[in-house]
Amino acid sequence: MVKETKYYDTLGVAPNATEVEMKKAYRKLAMKFHPDKNPEDPEKFKEISQAYEVLSDKKKREIYDRGGEQAIKEDASGGGFHNPMDIFDMFFGTSSRRRQQRSKDVIHQLSVTLEQLYNGAVKKLALQKNVLCEKCEGRGGRTGAVELCMTCRGTGVQLHIRQIGLGMVQQIQSVCSACRGQGERISQKDKCRTCHGNKLLRVRKILEIHIEKGMADGEKITFDGEGDQDTGLEAGDVIIILDEKSHNVFQRRGNDLIMKMKLELVESLCGFEKPVHTLDSRELLVQTVPGEIIKHDEIRVVSNEGMPIRKDTLSRGRLIIHFEVVFPISHSLQHDKIAVLESVLPEREECMISDEAEEVLLEDYSRRHEQKNYYHNHSHGGFGQDNGMDLDDDDDDVSSRGVQCQSH
Repeated sequence: MVKETKYYDTLGVAPNATEVEMKKAYRKLAMKFHPDKNPEDPEKFKEISQAYEVLSDKKKREIYDRGGEQAIKEDASGGGFHNPMDIFDMFFGTSSRRRQQRSKDVIHQLSVTLEQLYNGAVKKLALQKNVLCEKCEGRGGRTGAVELCMTCRGTGVQLHIRQIGLGMVQQIQSVCSACRGQGERISQKDKCRTCHGNKLLRVRKILEIHIEKGMADGEKITFDGEGDQDTGLEAGDVIIILDEKSHNVFQRRGNDLIMKMKLELVESLCGFEKPVHTLDSRELLVQTVPGEIIKHDEIRVVSNEGMPIRKDTLSRGRLIIHFEVVFPISHSLQHDKIAVLESVLPEREECMISDEAEEVLLEDYSRRHEQKNYYHNHSHGGFGQDNGMDLDDDDDDVSSRGVQCQSH
């Protein structure tokens, strides 16, 4: 039992969430609330990063589960929280510290189906990006037309001094209004007629994304140098993050595929033949040999029918089938069928029953029936005020209690 769930709630996961579930939750939230996309609420990005930093670390997660956020703050070995951007960079494998030498990387999340990851696919993505104007070669005007802005002396910012009291002044920094922060100016007559002095043009770029067989959720596909261009900077990359959609039949675990298969009682006891439609549109025939019994919750494996293995696409993982045996809906059997069943099923274990035993009637259990008994017992003083029934717990008690029999 965890003391508090604030960090889990921030990521939108349950307290028993796995490492994979937390990674997927962080990836979606971090991209949605990144300051570049959501500048109005930078604190949200910080909260998401801090929650993931704690819950992704096994030791910190144990401390948080025992003592909550206060225990994390008091933990001397923790060293405090890291910069949210550092967490983001480590997770996505990018580096915001390179922005002085190159423009920012563009990160895009691409939804893909399990079929596309199984078979491979090619998807096209349209992006809007900045490119240097070819007409003026990114200068903004004719050669020699660019001049240093005399208002800000090339810094791109202006400083304003304001007196706020006796002997007290306030220094305010703002973007230079004359050059709009560029640090340089071009006269109107010398500006490039293609980019109008902006040096950059906004263009539409189509990227062709090749999804290889066996690629995984969260895997990255990088297009080097396809990010925004800027003067004096190397173009950043476009990084595509694959986001696997849930499938209505199969669940992926590494290279394995897991599915559930329901069996009627007669199928589990007498055998069955069932088709399974694969992700590459083949049909597998799953069957048991005569006399083989499949129990409820039993798991069987079909080799080499899971996901293709990267770099060795002729090999596949396993298809794991989890069987669920469904009992008949009817509550009774015809009397002539009982003898037939008893003749083929294992014999019942005989019980020692005393002469004083009282016969009772079995009724269907229902919540309404339980509530009726609960209020009846309270009205007759059968239970103390602090002994009220928890109906959810009683469900477990009813199913787990049984009659112990003594065999001869």
